[in-house]
Amino acid sequence: MSAASYETTIDEANIYEAPEIVTEVKKYVKTNPAESTAKAKKQLDQMDNVTLNIAITGESGAGKSTFVNALRGLADGDEGAADTGVTETTMKPIRYGHPNMPGVYIWDLPGVGTSNFKARNYLKDVHFDTFDFFIIIGSIRFKENDIKLAKEIKKMKKMFYFVRSKIDHDIQAEARKKNFNEAQVLSKIRLSCRENLVEFGNPKVFLISALDMGKYDFPRLLSCLKENLSDYKWSALIHSLPVFSTGMIEKKTEELNKTSIAAAAAAATTAGLAVPGFSVGCEIGIMHKYLQTAHVSFGLDNNSIQRLAERVNKSEGDLKSVMKSRFAGGVNRAVVANMLRTKGMMAAKAVEIILIGVPAIAMGVAFATTLQLLRQGIREMAEDAKAVLAAADL
Repeated sequence: MSAASYETTIDEANIYEAPEIVTEVKKYVKTNPAESTAKAKKQLDQMDNVTLNIAITGESGAGKSTFVNALRGLADGDEGAADTGVTETTMKPIRYGHPNMPGVYIWDLPGVGTSNFKARNYLKDVHFDTFDFFIIIGSIRFKENDIKLAKEIKKMKKMFYFVRSKIDHDIQAEARKKNFNEAQVLSKIRLSCRENLVEFGNPKVFLISALDMGKYDFPRLLSCLKENLSDYKWSALIHSLPVFSTGMIEKKTEELNKTSIAAAAAAATTAGLAVPGFSVGCEIGIMHKYLQTAHVSFGLDNNSIQRLAERVNKSEGDLKSVMKSRFAGGVNRAVVANMLRTKGMMAAKAVEIILIGVPAIAMGVAFATTLQLLRQGIREMAEDAKAVLAAADL
C-alpha cells in the first residue's frame, strides 16, 4: 500500500470514539485557554531544553563502552562510538552526545580502581554532581571497588543501579550443557549477584545484554528509572533510546500521547493555519516540530534507518519500503498542513457540539483538533516503526 493511498484507508477519526480527548477538551476549556496555551508553551520549552547526564561506570573490562554505544543506538566500531577493548580503554571521563537527542549525554567513565582513578577519590575526580544517575556495570560478579563506589553514591543521595553485563555470553556458554534451562541460569546469576552485594540488603540487579537490549532485564531497569526521574528527564530518556522491541515502541507511544496534550494546547491559537469553517487555527510550526520529534523517537528518520540497515546488514530501501504512513517520506510542513485540512473539519464540528454555550469554543476547537491530529500521527508512526522492526528481523 502506498503512502498516497494510506489517507483513504485509515479509520476516520471520530472524537466520540475517543473519550480521552473529550476529557482533555473539557479540562482545557475549564481553565483560561490563553493561560493554558502560555503554560503549555513553557512546558514544551522545558522539554526541549532538558539535560540528562547518565554515568556508566564500574570495573575495567566489564563492558561499559559497549553499553554506552547500545544506549546511543550504535554498534561497537561505528563512527562516533565509544572505544572498546579487552583492556581499559577509557582513561578519563568522556561525554558522548546522543546522535538524535540534543541534551542527552552518556558518560563513559574510567574503571574504578584504575591507576588514575582510585576508589577513594573517584567521585570527586569524575565530577559527581554532573550526573543524574549512575549505572554500575559488572561482569561475572561485582567487586570490592564497585561496592565502595555504590556506598559513596548512596551517601551523596543519588541513584545508582547495578547492571550485570554480558548475559548473552553466559547463556551461550550454558546452552552447550545438557538439560539447559535459560530461566534457571538467569535465576542463578541473579542470586549470585545479590549474595555478592549482601551488605546492601536485597538490591535490584539487572541482567542485561548490550547486544540485545530487548531481552532480559532492560525493561525492568526502565521501570525503575521512570519512578526516580522527573517527568522531563524521563521523557528525554525514553525518546533517546533506540527502537529494539515492540515494547519500546509502546513506551514511546505512551510518552508521546502524554506530552501531545501540551503540544496541542501550545498550538491552539486564533492565528496560524485555519481550522476549516472557523476563525481559529493551529500553529503549524509547533505541530511540525512535535511530529518531527516523534519521527526521530521512533527511529524513522534517515539517519536512524541508515544506522539500523548497517547493523542488520539490510538495505535502507528494504527497511523504508515497509513504511506505509503519510510520514514514510519524512515530516514536513506540507504533510502536517494536509492533515489539518483533511481531518480538521470533522473534529472541529464534533467539538463544536460538545462545547455549545462555552465561551472558549474557538480555542477548544483548535486544541481538540490539534490533539486528535497529533495522536493520529503518533499512531501512524508507531505502525511504521513496528513494520521496520519486523523487516530488520529484530
